[in-house]
Amino acid sequence: MSGVRQSRFDQNSCKEANRTQISSALKGIAFGSILLAASVAQAADTFKFDKGHTEVRLEWNHVELSTQSGEFHDVDGSVVFDKAKLANSKLDVTIKADSIDTGVDRLDAHLKNEDFFNVAKHPVITFKSTGVKKTAVDRGQVTGDLTMNGVTKSVTLDVALLFEGTHPLAPYIKAYASAPYVAFSGRTSVLRSDFNLGKFAPLTSDKIDIIIEPEMRRAE
Repeated sequence: MSGVRQSRFDQNSCKEANRTQISSALKGIAFGSILLAASVAQAADTFKFDKGHTEVRLEWNHVELSTQSGEFHDVDGSVVFDKAKLANSKLDVTIKADSIDTGVDRLDAHLKNEDFFNVAKHPVITFKSTGVKKTAVDRGQVTGDLTMNGVTKSVTLDVALLFEGTHPLAPYIKAYASAPYVAFSGRTSVLRSDFNLGKFAPLTSDKIDIIIEPEMRRAE
């Protein structure tokens, strides 16, 4: 009888141990699921513009004689980048209008006055994305609201992802090693007359190309 009791005791102990193991396993799975959900929720990283290595350029045709350009030197912005689900990504850009530089002082002064950017009244140009979609490998379109000279219009940037990962200079410059980088090139065309910038159009082309090329560091 004592042997039977011992056997039943051993069986009950095994069942209890199994229940404990199963419970622990289920808790582990649940905890793992929570961690997985958290990691998915954090899959979209925010990247800040490296202002020293970001360009926003304008290009236009000058009376059918040449293509001329200007660059804004004071540009800031950020990207929420979700490569797994690109539609969740966002782009936000702020440009100081009076930082325009064509290399010609008289032209810069004219572009800043009320004939064009009217920087005293409208000191910033902004772009805020409203939608992002993938069109090919490392390529997509970013649609958003461009506000320039106090006028807001929807425009679409054709975007190419140029780089993603550890900065190539990280082995040589410590500042580049602390976080990953991404870089892209985006381009769109607008009619400047749509933004009340149409002086001398169409003699000097109404269409202007806008090119943005930021290097971006993941925010800490």
